[in-house]
Amino acid sequence: MSRPTTRQLLLLGVAQAVLFVAGALLGRWLGLLFGLDAFGAGYGNSSIVGILLIGLGGGAGAQLGRMWFTRKYGSPRS
Repeated sequence: MSRPTTRQLLLLGVAQAVLFVAGALLGRWLGLLFGLDAFGAGYGNSSIVGILLIGLGGGAGAQLGRMWFTRKYGSPRS
């Protein structure tokens, strides 16, 4: 398989960025739904779990963008 074009790699970056933000927002909203405010006062257990949900959501979104790109265009490392 041929190497990805610059346009395709830019599309990968944009897709990962957009889905990272969407995943982080989803994690934030889920945290708020369960009463886990990441930006609450102090660093109690509920704040830490809220931060974890935001990080997991953002990471999952970025991975989703990479999986989409790989399925459509092949590996970006080729």
